[in-house]
Amino acid sequence: MSEPIRLDKCVAALFGCSRGEAQQYIEGGWVSVDGVVVEEPQTLATAQQVTLAADAVLAPAEPATLLLHKPAGMTAEAALALAIPAARSSLDQANVRVLKRHFLRLSAPLPLEDEASGLLVLSQDGRVLRRLSADATSIEQEFLVEVSGELRPYGMARLAHGLVYQQRSLSPCKVSWQNEERLRFAIKHVQPGQLRFMCKEVGLEVVSIRRLRVGRISLGKLAIGEWRYLPVGERF
Repeated sequence: MSEPIRLDKCVAALFGCSRGEAQQYIEGGWVSVDGVVVEEPQTLATAQQVTLAADAVLAPAEPATLLLHKPAGMTAEAALALAIPAARSSLDQANVRVLKRHFLRLSAPLPLEDEASGLLVLSQDGRVLRRLSADATSIEQEFLVEVSGELRPYGMARLAHGLVYQQRSLSPCKVSWQNEERLRFAIKHVQPGQLRFMCKEVGLEVVSIRRLRVGRISLGKLAIGEWRYLPVGERF
């Protein structure tokens, strides 16, 4: 094989596997050409250039879900640009190898308003996207809201239950003071703009909003602009 041929064909011939298995090796990031990992089966290469990692595993490449700490003042679409290998958090304990394919066709199924910061879920996994879309009304989210102003009488009770937003009676939620300036909300089916409206209705102006948790998955100590993988087996 002195002439360059498709990488999947080359791997199949070199390592005695089928073309389908060769594609799995390549798409899993186990194959290198001249020492550089190549994930595209159609790449042209010669046998002399190709190596297979000693710990290669023959398995389909799983779709990825990234947990990103979105900065305030950034749209979800702009935040997608932060999903690059170099921004992976050093705190990420997930045993997942970074692949180029993990950053393609990512979607953000749960809205987070542009001015808010915090946990943004980016996924290419149909199971995760269905869960966060179809079951969005039943998934509890936790927010830390910094406020200014003076709370009106019975304001905490009204925040917890009794407000109407966009002609929809809001479901009961849990709300408490974390300190003199920050409220912690545990709330379901929250819409962009809703927390600001709720606070204004009881005499408070929102200074900042940060999402801390979606279901069972928390932001933790993830730094602003960094991301980590959702480990296999963890569920929202």
